[in-house]
Parts: sequence; structure tokens; C-alpha cells
Amino acid sequence: MTSAQIRRSAPGKVILLGEHAVVHGRPAIAVPVTQVRATAALETAPPGSGLSIVASDLNRSFSLSTASRDEPLAAAARLALAHLASPEPDATATVRSTLPIASGLGSGAAVSTALIRALAAFLGHAPEPATINVLVFEVEKIHHGTPSGIDNTVIVYEQAVYFMRGRPIERLTVSTPFTLLVGDTGVPSPTKRAVTDVRWAWERDPAHYDALFDQIGDVTDEARRAIEIGDIEELGMLMTENHALLMEMGVSSPQLDDLVDAAQFAGALGAKLSGAGRGGNMIALAEDDLAEEIAQALREAGAQGVIRTRVASTG
Repeated sequence: MTSAQIRRSAPGKVILLGEHAVVHGRPAIAVPVTQVRATAALETAPPGSGLSIVASDLNRSFSLSTASRDEPLAAAARLALAHLASPEPDATATVRSTLPIASGLGSGAAVSTALIRALAAFLGHAPEPATINVLVFEVEKIHHGTPSGIDNTVIVYEQAVYFMRGRPIERLTVSTPFTLLVGDTGVPSPTKRAVTDVRWAWERDPAHYDALFDQIGDVTDEARRAIEIGDIEELGMLMTENHALLMEMGVSSPQLDDLVDAAQFAGALGAKLSGAGRGGNMIALAEDDLAEEIAQALREAGAQGVIRTRVASTG
């Protein structure tokens, strides 16, 4: 049985530490960004019309029956229907998102998660997060080629997570809440290309890149301990160290480095790029009384937008 109208959503995310190294078997930490969300709303359509997906924010609108196999939203819908063993419903799915595209905030995973949740609910089902996570990961392969799995994991569970490929998800204990500022360079960051370039570089010089991946993994593990004991100053220093390693890896950019420098000069406890790099977003760890001053410094340094988000304690 279906409902006439169903709406579900999913947050954005930022990688706190560990990007790129996580693709190569090292750990990463990611946190949800609840101030930006993707939403999917399903409404009943006339009998025989099938499922239509309208995503005006993404400039996409199509019928499921005619969509290509590599259309991510169509793939998400088909995976959900196959899992539920359900025929295509007569419905219109309207997908909206306030997440900037290709900026490291997980827009692809967020819209897939929202759509799968809404479609399942429309059909009277409520899949477990672990099931949704598996389905969204399959869609992520279309977006990113060889995804780490961290985007879908943190977005589906909506919690800070420690993640390593091939190991069970670990949801982090956040002893002390902390504030992040997400600064957008305004430059698109194509994850698939950046991940592929790093893989090629690693294949050419595995010793050098394995050493970088190992160092990032060590920094990420130290950051996990800092988060669990509430040592936010240590977390900030580790974020800055992670950025230096990503610069050496070749995935930063002048715009990202300018924003990182501006945040630190304005008093941030730490700052780094977040995501694939070469554009997209950076993040700065801010004490609450300096957060607005740091945000203004980021804007003056060229940030096209600044999101302030709070990572809540989990007890």
C-alpha cells in the first residue's frame, strides 16, 4: 500500500581526516553536516504512468523506464525496487538539495539516500540503515568509480564515524561538542578524477604514497583519540598536519591553501581541505567565540559561502 505523499531527507557530510588514504585501506573520520540536506518527496501519479524523477536542482528530469543505466538517481530507484522486490510504482519523485555539487559535501550520496528512503516509505517499507548503506554505496560507484564508502556511511547513519574499508562501521564517541566552519572555494571538485589521479601516482611511486597514506592513517587514529577524550586543541593541530600531507600528495589548490591560511590567521584551532581536493571545500575548527570572525576571514579570502555546523557530543 502506498501513501499519497511521502518525504524523506539526508544530510551532507565532511571528511574530518583521512581523505584519499581511506581509499587505500587507511582510516578516515567523517561527520554529518545537518545544515544542508537533500530531500525526496513522492506523490501518487496516474495509473500506468510509472515512476518519474524530477531533480530541478540537478537539471535532471526523466522517467525511470527510459533512464540510462548510469543515471545515478535511476540506479538508486532501481536498486531500491529490486531489494524490495517491488514493481515500479506510479509516482513522481521530486528531489531537491541545498548541498553544493562537487564540493566534498556528499551531494551524490545524500540525494541517493533521500530517494531510497522516500521510495521505500512510499511502498510501505522501512529498511535498516545497513541495508540503505549497501544500496547507496552501489550508486556511489557511478559517481566516483572506486569510492571509499565513507560518504554513504556517515550520511546514512547521520553520526560521526570512524571508517576503514573491509571493517565494521564504528560510530565515534564525541566527548566534547565542537564547531566547524565549511568554506567553499567555489571551484568544482571532481572526486572521481582526483581519486584516479592519486591512484595513478601511487602506482608510479608506491613507496612514497604508501608512506603518505600511513602518516595520514596515524594522524587520523590520533584524532580519534582526541575526539574521544575531548581534546579539541589536539584535534585542530592534527587537522592542520593532515592538510600538509594532502598538499604533499598534490590534491590541494591555491584557493584551498589561501582559505586554510586565512582561517588559521584568524584564530582557528586547525584547518584543512575536506574531500577530494583541487577545489570544493575546506574546514576550520573554531572556538565558538571566534567562529564568526573566522567565517568573515574566510569570506574575505575568497570563500563563496561558509557553513557553520556543530558536531554534537554523543555521551
